[in-house]
Amino acid sequence: MSLYLPSRLPNVGTTIFTVMSRLAAEHDAINLSQGFPDFSPSPLLLERVTHHMVAGANQYPPMAGVPALREAIAEKVARLYLADYDPESEVTVTAGATQAIYTAIAACVRSGDEVIVFAPVYDSYVPGIELNGGHAVFAHLRFPEFKPDWDEVRALITPRTRMIIINSPHNPSGAVWSADDMAMLESLVRGTKIVVVSDEVYEHVIFTRSGDARARHESVTRYPGLRERSFVVSSFGKTYHVTGWKVGYCIAPRALMAEFRKAHQFIVFTVHHPAQLALADFMREQPGFADDLAAFYQAKRDYFRQQMEGSRFALLPCDGTYFQLATYAAISDETDTQFVQRLTKAHGVAAIPVSAFNPDGEDRRVIRFCFAKNETTLAAAAERLRTL
Repeated sequence: MSLYLPSRLPNVGTTIFTVMSRLAAEHDAINLSQGFPDFSPSPLLLERVTHHMVAGANQYPPMAGVPALREAIAEKVARLYLADYDPESEVTVTAGATQAIYTAIAACVRSGDEVIVFAPVYDSYVPGIELNGGHAVFAHLRFPEFKPDWDEVRALITPRTRMIIINSPHNPSGAVWSADDMAMLESLVRGTKIVVVSDEVYEHVIFTRSGDARARHESVTRYPGLRERSFVVSSFGKTYHVTGWKVGYCIAPRALMAEFRKAHQFIVFTVHHPAQLALADFMREQPGFADDLAAFYQAKRDYFRQQMEGSRFALLPCDGTYFQLATYAAISDETDTQFVQRLTKAHGVAAIPVSAFNPDGEDRRVIRFCFAKNETTLAAAAERLRTL
């Protein structure tokens, strides 16, 4: 007789990204679903990781991350946001951003605590909350701009609210929060014991609008009332085109980071040693690499949008990230999950249904494409999409 184990996540199946990437592989479809580039990282970065492997950096590095990389992170944050973090006690290297977010939740959330998240919500947030005994409370980003309703957020805050998780630039919508949004959040948490987790993995990918100057990334580190209570998470994979390395980081004030590290050491302990050293070298040798990332991805966004002209998809605004939302209402009445499955099997292009990001499964017939691809890939995908 097989053992029955009651599930701690009874409503969770295999992540939609794995499902759609597997379906794309099975049907030899162009994969615009999962958010990873189909181009290589800098040769210098590859050379440095090989160098450190050959040089012997193949054993455990320090639990919090190699000092050189933590110092480079602190220098980057100071340069971009004028915020000083102590690399010894306030910066930790993590096994990707997902681990950093989970660890922040595990360090703070206790049974019965409430955590406010914004829907559409990235799929790892709610399971992390539930595994640690918390209860997710959903604020709704207003369609189609995907901006927060601060009156709703204010009404959702209760004495049980332990944490608020935010994400800007936002996956899946590509929306970018403004300085006014951050000021509103700062005012709402003032005088409370609420901690903030700020998912800033697309911090370097914010676009210009209508010829205006590029909007700046409104990191919580810019706002003293937020910085003092925030875990800030970012990703080397997103910035340096090495998503498979699974290296990210978290910064936080000393007291918060002390609690973070208590959990971190037992969740993952430490992170791939030669990759850390390679990233530290690369950040020292090419400190301006990320400064060009927004223009790089804006060109890809614009190319994909131009290639989609003449299709029956209606493209929504995209102000950041490397994701483009599109509605297919003029093409089909299918649910978004049915539509992306047929799109993959019959037309050879894989995408993500946005209902997968909504806790109630709300379906506006909107799907997400990833444009972090070579132009040949984007052109081939758009050619197929224009036939629908």
